[in-house]
Amino acid sequence: GLSQLHQLRGRVGRGRERAYAYFLYPPDKPLTETAHDRLATIALHNELGGGMHVAMKDLEIRGAGNLLGGEQSGHIADVGFDLYVRLVGEAVSEFKSDGASTPERDVTVELPIEAHLPLDYVPSERLRLEMYKHLAAVRADEDVDALLAEMVDRYGEPPDVVAALLDVARLRVRLRQAGITEVTSAGSNIRFAGVDLPESAQLRLKRVYNGLYKPTTHVALVPHPKTAALGGRPIAGRELIEWVHGVADAMVPAPVS
Repeated sequence: GLSQLHQLRGRVGRGRERAYAYFLYPPDKPLTETAHDRLATIALHNELGGGMHVAMKDLEIRGAGNLLGGEQSGHIADVGFDLYVRLVGEAVSEFKSDGASTPERDVTVELPIEAHLPLDYVPSERLRLEMYKHLAAVRADEDVDALLAEMVDRYGEPPDVVAALLDVARLRVRLRQAGITEVTSAGSNIRFAGVDLPESAQLRLKRVYNGLYKPTTHVALVPHPKTAALGGRPIAGRELIEWVHGVADAMVPAPVS
C-alpha cells in the first residue's frame, strides 16, 4: 500500500545522516496502473509535510473517490464514503452538544448506476473528496443546483457520470422527504424499505407499477422495469433514477411548494 511505502521511506536515515530509499520491481513484469500511481506519488511528494498528500492519494486509490463503488476499505468499506462522512459529522455534533442531538435517518441507494467524479473532470483528489462531502450533505434540490453551478464554473459542463451523481443526490433528497430509507436492487425487483403506506397508496402502487407492499416490514417490491416487455433488458443509469423518482411520487406524493 501507498501508506506503507511512505512509512518505509521514513524509516531510513538518522539525525544528520542522509539516506536513500529504493523501491524495486521486476523489469519483466508490467506495472499496473495502481502500482504506477503509488510509485509516482512517492516520487513526487518527498518534501517535508508531503505525508498529507500521500495520505489523500492513498485514500483515493483505495476507493474513496468512487461514491457508489465497492472498492473502499476499512470503515469506509463498511458504510460507504458519503455515510462515513455524515457519521463523522454527527459524532462531532453529538460531542459538541453533549449527546443531545438526534441522528438523522440515513438513505441507502444501491442501484446499477455509474455515478462518480472522474479524474479527467476533477483532477485533484482533495477537491474530489471535498465535492463528495458537499454531495453527502445536500438536503434540498437548491443545494444540488448550487453544486452544479459551482462545478460548471470551476470545471465546465459535467459528463454523464457526474450528471448521474447529481441525480442520485436529488433522488436522496426526494426519498428522505418521502420517508423512504432504502432503495436497493433485489433480483428482478427494486426494493423500497422504511415507508408506511396507507391502503390507497398500496392500491395505486399495485395498479401503476404492479408492486407488492408488505405492511409488517414496511417494504415495497416493484418489478425492475425493462426497455421492452419482451426480450428487453433492465433499465439502468439515469433512466432508472427517473423511474425510482416516479415510484416514490406514486407511493408518497411530493408536497406542493
